[in-house]
Amino acid sequence: MAGPQRSLMPSGFVGHGSPMMAFDTVKAGDLRRWAKQLPRPSAILVVSAHWEEAPMSLGVTSTRPLIYDFYNFPQKLYDLTYKAPGDPFLAQRVQGLLSPLGPVLQQPDRGLDHGVWVPLKCMFPAADIPVLQLSIPTMDVQNLFQIGRALAPLREEGVFILGSGNITHNLSRLNRSGGTVASWARDFDSFIEEAIVKRDVDRFLDYVQKAPGVHESHPTHEHFVPLAVTLGAASVSAWKTEFPVTGFEFGSISRRCVQLT
Repeated sequence: MAGPQRSLMPSGFVGHGSPMMAFDTVKAGDLRRWAKQLPRPSAILVVSAHWEEAPMSLGVTSTRPLIYDFYNFPQKLYDLTYKAPGDPFLAQRVQGLLSPLGPVLQQPDRGLDHGVWVPLKCMFPAADIPVLQLSIPTMDVQNLFQIGRALAPLREEGVFILGSGNITHNLSRLNRSGGTVASWARDFDSFIEEAIVKRDVDRFLDYVQKAPGVHESHPTHEHFVPLAVTLGAASVSAWKTEFPVTGFEFGSISRRCVQLT
Protein backbone atom coordinates (compact mmCIF):
# COMPACT_ATOMS: atom_id res chain seq x y z
CA MET A 1 0.00 0.00 0.00
CA ALA A 2 1.36 3.41 -0.95
CA GLY A 3 2.15 5.81 1.87
CA PRO A 4 0.64 9.27 2.22
CA GLN A 5 1.52 11.57 -0.64
CA ARG A 6 3.86 14.40 0.29
CA SER A 7 2.70 17.89 -0.65
CA LEU A 8 4.87 19.83 -3.07
CA MET A 9 7.48 21.78 -1.14
CA PRO A 10 7.65 25.51 -1.98
CA SER A 11 10.82 27.03 -3.34
CA GLY A 12 12.03 30.19 -1.64
CA PHE A 13 14.34 33.16 -1.56
CA VAL A 14 15.48 34.82 1.65
CA GLY A 15 16.75 38.38 1.95
CA HIS A 16 19.57 37.58 4.36
CA GLY A 17 20.81 41.11 5.09
CA SER A 18 23.49 41.65 7.71
CA PRO A 19 24.96 38.74 9.72
CA MET A 20 23.82 40.64 12.82
CA MET A 21 20.28 39.57 11.95
CA ALA A 22 21.07 36.53 14.09
CA PHE A 23 20.70 38.81 17.13
CA ASP A 24 17.86 40.98 15.86
CA THR A 25 14.70 39.65 17.51
CA VAL A 26 12.41 41.50 15.09
CA LYS A 27 14.10 40.47 11.83
CA ALA A 28 14.90 36.96 13.03
CA GLY A 29 11.31 36.70 14.23
CA ASP A 30 10.03 37.57 10.76
CA LEU A 31 11.97 34.64 9.30
CA ARG A 32 10.93 32.30 12.10
CA ARG A 33 7.24 33.06 11.48
CA TRP A 34 7.76 32.32 7.79
CA ALA A 35 9.41 28.99 8.55
CA LYS A 36 6.65 27.96 10.93
CA GLN A 37 4.02 28.14 8.18
CA LEU A 38 6.11 26.04 5.78
CA PRO A 39 5.80 22.26 5.56
CA ARG A 40 8.69 20.72 7.45
CA PRO A 41 11.47 20.14 4.88
CA SER A 42 13.13 16.76 4.53
CA ALA A 43 16.30 18.74 3.72
CA ILE A 44 17.31 22.25 2.65
CA LEU A 45 19.33 23.02 -0.48
CA VAL A 46 20.72 26.56 -0.42
CA VAL A 47 22.24 28.69 -3.18
CA SER A 48 23.96 31.56 -1.38
CA ALA A 49 25.30 34.85 -2.71
CA HIS A 50 28.52 34.11 -0.84
CA TRP A 51 29.71 31.10 -2.80
CA GLU A 52 30.63 31.74 -6.42
CA GLU A 53 32.33 28.67 -7.86
CA ALA A 54 32.44 27.11 -11.30
CA PRO A 55 31.81 24.38 -12.23
CA MET A 56 28.77 23.76 -10.05
CA SER A 57 29.98 22.58 -6.65
CA LEU A 58 28.42 21.02 -3.59
CA GLY A 59 29.64 21.72 -0.07
CA VAL A 60 29.81 19.66 3.09
CA THR A 61 27.70 16.54 3.55
CA SER A 62 28.53 16.21 7.26
CA THR A 63 28.55 18.62 10.18
CA ARG A 64 31.66 20.78 9.84
CA PRO A 65 32.79 24.17 11.18
CA LEU A 66 30.98 27.18 9.78
CA ILE A 67 32.56 29.85 7.58
CA TYR A 68 32.59 33.27 9.27
CA ASP A 69 33.05 35.19 6.04
CA PHE A 70 32.73 38.70 7.46
CA TYR A 71 34.99 41.13 9.27
CA ASN A 72 34.93 43.62 12.17
CA PHE A 73 31.78 42.29 13.78
CA PRO A 74 31.27 41.66 17.52
CA GLN A 75 32.90 38.51 18.89
CA LYS A 76 29.52 37.06 19.82
CA LEU A 77 28.79 36.60 16.12
CA TYR A 78 31.92 34.48 15.64
CA ASP A 79 30.91 32.38 18.64
CA LEU A 80 27.65 31.25 17.05
CA THR A 81 27.31 27.72 15.75
CA TYR A 82 24.78 25.93 13.56
CA LYS A 83 25.35 22.18 13.66
CA ALA A 84 22.92 21.06 11.00
CA PRO A 85 23.40 17.51 9.75
CA GLY A 86 24.64 16.90 6.23
CA ASP A 87 22.99 14.69 3.63
CA PRO A 88 25.29 12.60 1.40
CA PHE A 89 22.29 11.03 -0.34
CA LEU A 90 20.91 14.46 -1.29
CA ALA A 91 24.32 15.42 -2.67
CA GLN A 92 24.26 12.35 -4.91
CA ARG A 93 20.70 13.13 -5.95
CA VAL A 94 21.57 16.74 -6.82
CA GLN A 95 24.63 15.62 -8.73
CA GLY A 96 22.49 13.26 -10.77
CA LEU A 97 19.87 15.91 -11.55
CA LEU A 98 22.44 18.53 -12.56
CA SER A 99 24.95 16.37 -14.43
CA PRO A 100 23.15 16.83 -17.80
CA LEU A 101 23.91 20.56 -17.45
CA GLY A 102 27.61 20.12 -16.77
CA PRO A 103 30.08 18.76 -14.22
CA VAL A 104 29.20 18.93 -10.53
CA LEU A 105 32.12 18.89 -8.11
CA GLN A 106 32.18 17.84 -4.47
CA GLN A 107 33.92 20.12 -1.97
CA PRO A 108 33.45 18.21 1.29
CA ASP A 109 35.65 20.57 3.32
CA ARG A 110 33.76 23.78 2.52
CA GLY A 111 31.52 24.66 5.44
CA LEU A 112 28.30 26.66 5.30
CA ASP A 113 28.84 30.40 4.76
CA HIS A 114 26.85 33.13 6.49
CA GLY A 115 24.40 33.41 3.58
CA VAL A 116 23.29 29.93 4.65
CA TRP A 117 23.67 29.60 8.40
CA VAL A 118 22.54 33.06 9.49
CA PRO A 119 19.06 32.90 7.90
CA LEU A 120 18.67 29.21 8.73
CA LYS A 121 19.56 29.88 12.36
CA CYS A 122 16.66 32.33 12.38
CA MET A 123 14.26 30.08 10.45
CA PHE A 124 15.10 26.62 11.82
CA PRO A 125 17.00 27.28 15.07
CA ALA A 126 17.01 23.63 16.18
CA ALA A 127 19.47 22.85 13.34
CA ASP A 128 17.89 19.42 12.99
CA ILE A 129 17.20 19.49 9.23
CA PRO A 130 19.96 18.39 6.82
CA VAL A 131 21.49 21.27 4.85
CA LEU A 132 23.40 21.18 1.57
CA GLN A 133 24.90 24.16 -0.25
CA LEU A 134 25.23 24.56 -4.02
CA SER A 135 27.57 27.16 -5.51
CA ILE A 136 26.68 29.88 -7.99
CA PRO A 137 28.55 28.80 -11.13
CA THR A 138 27.59 31.80 -13.29
CA MET A 139 25.90 35.20 -13.18
CA ASP A 140 23.82 34.25 -16.23
CA VAL A 141 20.25 34.08 -14.95
CA GLN A 142 19.14 32.02 -17.94
CA ASN A 143 21.53 29.26 -16.93
CA LEU A 144 20.63 29.55 -13.25
CA PHE A 145 16.94 29.33 -14.11
CA GLN A 146 17.66 26.04 -15.92
CA ILE A 147 19.55 24.78 -12.88
CA GLY A 148 16.44 25.51 -10.82
CA ARG A 149 14.26 23.63 -13.30
CA ALA A 150 16.58 20.63 -13.12
CA LEU A 151 16.33 20.67 -9.33
CA ALA A 152 12.52 20.93 -9.31
CA PRO A 153 11.90 17.17 -8.70
CA LEU A 154 13.43 17.62 -5.26
CA ARG A 155 10.35 19.61 -4.24
CA GLU A 156 8.30 16.42 -4.55
CA GLU A 157 10.74 14.85 -2.09
CA GLY A 158 10.26 17.56 0.51
CA VAL A 159 13.49 19.45 -0.18
CA PHE A 160 13.29 23.20 0.38
CA ILE A 161 15.23 24.87 -2.47
CA LEU A 162 16.27 28.24 -1.07
CA GLY A 163 18.07 31.13 -2.75
CA SER A 164 19.82 33.48 -0.32
CA GLY A 165 20.80 37.05 -1.15
CA ASN A 166 18.94 40.35 -1.46
CA ILE A 167 16.73 41.73 -4.21
CA THR A 168 18.59 45.03 -3.87
CA HIS A 169 22.16 45.14 -2.54
CA ASN A 170 24.59 48.04 -2.82
CA LEU A 171 26.78 48.44 0.26
CA SER A 172 28.25 51.70 -1.02
CA ARG A 173 24.81 53.35 -0.91
CA LEU A 174 23.70 52.41 2.60
CA ASN A 175 21.95 54.94 4.79
CA ARG A 176 22.58 53.62 8.29
CA SER A 177 20.30 56.23 9.80
CA GLY A 178 17.38 54.75 7.86
CA GLY A 179 14.95 57.35 6.60
CA THR A 180 13.44 57.45 3.14
CA VAL A 181 14.05 54.44 0.92
CA ALA A 182 16.06 55.30 -2.20
CA SER A 183 13.81 55.55 -5.26
CA TRP A 184 16.07 53.33 -7.36
CA ALA A 185 15.86 50.54 -4.76
CA ARG A 186 12.09 50.79 -4.45
CA ASP A 187 11.66 50.86 -8.25
CA PHE A 188 13.84 47.79 -8.79
CA ASP A 189 12.18 45.87 -5.95
CA SER A 190 8.73 46.70 -7.39
CA PHE A 191 9.78 45.61 -10.88
CA ILE A 192 10.87 42.21 -9.59
CA GLU A 193 7.77 41.87 -7.41
CA GLU A 194 5.52 42.47 -10.42
CA ALA A 195 7.43 40.07 -12.66
CA ILE A 196 7.16 37.30 -10.07
CA VAL A 197 3.48 37.88 -9.29
CA LYS A 198 2.61 37.88 -13.00
CA ARG A 199 4.85 34.84 -13.57
CA ASP A 200 6.55 36.84 -16.31
CA VAL A 201 9.74 34.80 -16.52
CA ASP A 202 10.95 36.52 -19.70
CA ARG A 203 10.69 39.93 -18.04
CA PHE A 204 12.53 38.65 -14.99
CA LEU A 205 15.33 37.07 -17.01
CA ASP A 206 15.81 40.29 -18.96
CA TYR A 207 16.05 42.39 -15.79
CA VAL A 208 19.43 43.91 -16.70
CA GLN A 209 17.90 45.54 -19.78
CA LYS A 210 14.41 46.28 -18.45
CA ALA A 211 14.49 46.92 -14.71
CA PRO A 212 14.72 50.51 -13.43
CA GLY A 213 17.52 51.13 -10.96
CA VAL A 214 19.34 47.93 -11.84
CA HIS A 215 22.84 49.43 -11.83
CA GLU A 216 22.35 51.21 -8.51
CA SER A 217 20.68 48.14 -6.99
CA HIS A 218 23.36 45.71 -8.12
CA PRO A 219 26.86 46.98 -8.89
CA THR A 220 27.58 43.24 -8.74
CA HIS A 221 24.85 40.63 -9.15
CA GLU A 222 25.72 37.75 -6.83
CA HIS A 223 23.07 38.74 -4.26
CA PHE A 224 20.31 38.80 -6.86
CA VAL A 225 20.92 35.79 -9.10
CA PRO A 226 20.06 33.03 -6.56
CA LEU A 227 16.46 34.15 -7.10
CA ALA A 228 16.68 32.73 -10.65
CA VAL A 229 17.20 29.25 -9.17
CA THR A 230 14.13 29.75 -6.97
CA LEU A 231 12.01 30.71 -9.99
CA GLY A 232 13.39 27.88 -12.07
CA ALA A 233 12.44 25.34 -9.42
CA ALA A 234 8.90 26.78 -9.31
CA SER A 235 8.44 27.12 -13.06
CA VAL A 236 7.37 23.51 -13.60
CA SER A 237 3.92 24.49 -12.33
CA ALA A 238 1.75 27.63 -12.19
CA TRP A 239 3.12 28.89 -8.93
CA LYS A 240 1.32 30.84 -6.22
CA THR A 241 3.38 33.80 -4.97
CA GLU A 242 3.75 34.92 -1.38
CA PHE A 243 6.12 37.48 0.12
CA PRO A 244 6.54 36.44 3.77
CA VAL A 245 8.81 39.42 4.53
CA THR A 246 8.98 42.79 2.79
CA GLY A 247 10.44 46.22 3.46
CA PHE A 248 13.90 47.76 3.43
CA GLU A 249 16.82 48.30 5.77
CA PHE A 250 19.57 50.92 5.65
CA GLY A 251 17.55 52.93 3.16
CA SER A 252 18.15 50.66 0.17
CA ILE A 253 18.54 46.94 0.95
CA SER A 254 15.37 44.99 0.22
CA ARG A 255 14.34 42.50 2.88
CA ARG A 256 11.84 40.86 0.51
CA CYS A 257 11.53 37.11 0.88
CA VAL A 258 9.77 35.01 -1.73
CA GLN A 259 7.78 31.81 -1.46
CA LEU A 260 6.58 30.07 -4.61
CA THR A 261 4.19 27.15 -4.17
